[in-house]
Amino acid sequence: MGKFREKIIRFMYGRYGADQLYYGLLILSFVLMLINAFIRLLVLDIAVWAILILMIYRTFSRNIYKRQLENQKFLKIWNPIKSKLSLLISRIKESKTHRYRKCLHCKAILRLPKRKGRHTVNCPRCHRDFDVRVLI
Repeated sequence: MGKFREKIIRFMYGRYGADQLYYGLLILSFVLMLINAFIRLLVLDIAVWAILILMIYRTFSRNIYKRQLENQKFLKIWNPIKSKLSLLISRIKESKTHRYRKCLHCKAILRLPKRKGRHTVNCPRCHRDFDVRVLI
């Protein structure tokens, strides 16, 4: 087992390997495969194969600089999406204990404890008071 691992390490030396774009393409290919299992389209089949070939090409590429640029472009698109998704997930998890409301003056999003009725809230950013109504 040790000799095989050494051969793999020697082969991969100087090659790019896996990064965030690789894992994003991997997830995309699995999603497309899952969709294609139900609707059976040749276009999706070709797209999955193209993504897999691109993943293999990027992994074994020796042009590390270009692969890093590709990954940086991907991360510029992915990071804002990821942050919005994580915010949405945390809001859903905290929906039993907190409510989120937008300040009427500065548009900041405030995390408020869940208490039914009308309340006066002081915004920590602009220091103005406004009324909030929590129904549920």
